[in-house]
Amino acid sequence: MLVLRRLRLPLPRPLPVSSSSSSSSWWWSSTSQRRPAMASSSSAAVVAEGSAARRFWIAASTREAAFAAYTPFLLSLAAGNLRLDAFRHYIAQDAHFLHAFARAYEMAEDCADDDDDRATIAALRKAILQELSLHASVLKEWGVDPTKEIPPSAATAKYTDFLLATAAGKVDGAKGSDKMVTPFEKTKIAAYTVGAMTPCMRLYAYLGKELVVFLKQDENHPYKKWINTYASNDFEGNALQIEELLDKLSISLTGEELEIIAKLYQQAMKLEVEFFSAQLVDQPVVAPLLRYYDPKYKLLVFSDFDLTCTVVDSSAILAEIAILSFQKTSQSGIDNTLDRTKSADLRNSWNMLSKQYMEEYEECMERLLPPEELKSLDYDQLYKGLEVLAEFEKLANSRVVDSGVLRGMNLEDIRKAGERLILQDGCKNFFQKIGKTRENLNLDIHILSYCWCAELIRSAFSSVGCLDGLNIHSNEFVFEGSVSTGQIERKMQSPLDKVEKFKSIKSGMDSTAPSLSVYIGDSVGDLLCLLEADIGIVVGSSTSLRRVGKQFGVSFVPLFPGLVEKQRQLTEQEKSRFKSRSGVLYTVSSWSEIHAFILGSDFS
Repeated sequence: MLVLRRLRLPLPRPLPVSSSSSSSSWWWSSTSQRRPAMASSSSAAVVAEGSAARRFWIAASTREAAFAAYTPFLLSLAAGNLRLDAFRHYIAQDAHFLHAFARAYEMAEDCADDDDDRATIAALRKAILQELSLHASVLKEWGVDPTKEIPPSAATAKYTDFLLATAAGKVDGAKGSDKMVTPFEKTKIAAYTVGAMTPCMRLYAYLGKELVVFLKQDENHPYKKWINTYASNDFEGNALQIEELLDKLSISLTGEELEIIAKLYQQAMKLEVEFFSAQLVDQPVVAPLLRYYDPKYKLLVFSDFDLTCTVVDSSAILAEIAILSFQKTSQSGIDNTLDRTKSADLRNSWNMLSKQYMEEYEECMERLLPPEELKSLDYDQLYKGLEVLAEFEKLANSRVVDSGVLRGMNLEDIRKAGERLILQDGCKNFFQKIGKTRENLNLDIHILSYCWCAELIRSAFSSVGCLDGLNIHSNEFVFEGSVSTGQIERKMQSPLDKVEKFKSIKSGMDSTAPSLSVYIGDSVGDLLCLLEADIGIVVGSSTSLRRVGKQFGVSFVPLFPGLVEKQRQLTEQEKSRFKSRSGVLYTVSSWSEIHAFILGSDFS
């Protein structure tokens, strides 16, 4: 049975199904805000809540910040084994960028009509010139003549051209700043320019905070000076200063003009990712996986569905469809032959089943746990413990079937529910990217799910263009014609069923071709698969998953620090640092991290 305990999460506002049933709904959407990618950074929180700069960063950071951090360049730099030639090339490219940045500040200062604003911009420009001096000193330390011109790469030129064009007022067909006739028109250009420059400052401050923790593990880290520069309070102060300036310049702008700044901010973040992705890294790297693993390998990606891919658990959706289906039948005047009385009784039956499940689930968890926390993974003992959960899940499913709650659903209603199902932030983009590039990849992708009705899953992925090439392994409703009988063709009810299907798929692969497997899940039901995979990735914050895992000796490690450690250990000769049943699972805060790790950015 699906994990009904999840229904203790706050339920979002329901949306009406139709005009005839506007008082209730089988559809729920989520308005909850996911935190930014990787470890949450408090650095930008000092900026007033609701400020323009804060909103722009939140909108961009979940995706682009992860894409930047997971580039081969920054992972290798964080690990301390980035080759010096690669860093020298980066410094040379960054120098081109900083010269353009300083010039853009100069142009923005000319457009500003407030003395305080001009003074702030001048101070920020001075800090950039000091950063350029740092670059020159680093190059001299390594015996490189900073006066020798190294041409900008295509990614560098694209970014600098964007900055200087924005500073010249060439934004969505706007007039150049030299043709502006009023101070207010010129001030808008200053706001646009600052909007395009702010992302760089905030992203570098964010990355500095993320990377500085790795200096504690290596006192002789070769890039200590670079990391400390961007992790410093001085640089954080500069980032806050430009954000406050952006907020001030935005106050008098219209909604349309603020939308222009939002687009400039987003474009600048994408150009930052492209800039980092374009850095020359000619060495073994652990990410993205599509670059790391040998092309001869088959990459197998497995994922759970409910609350891993989705915002809402499908059991609640399917039960609500059944209740609404009964209401529609009653209201239509058609004689109802189903063994039901009224929708209130049906809902009460569902609520009682849910309550009973949640109470007994907690008791089941207590029974399967070992008396003491194990120091290392004992997979066999864990498997035996989860046999208790498997029997419980089968019994819970039987209760639902016997109750008749799932009878009378129309297949078309189920498909429509799937089409409207909301996927987790970044999940859709991940599957869409795989769909677009799958023909060029040696990759298979599978969904392993307890969901009672696989048609709901198929409709969810089909509606966003992700169904092609996707292998779905789940339960199925039994239908008479297009109406559910209340029976379930039970194929996957427990952690044991999932892991046996996982093993079956892996064993069915060509034995002469090596493979690398990734499993993405969120609950105790995924635990065995997460451990059997070469790489297990945990989405969300299930306390029961962590409790059970830790008690059986499983370690939970944030993905980015985990990859930095793997990168530190990587050698030219070693093909893989990832191994099944290692006892280590990696945690992420968003699908953007998964996307960045497995597929890389669009520029990888």
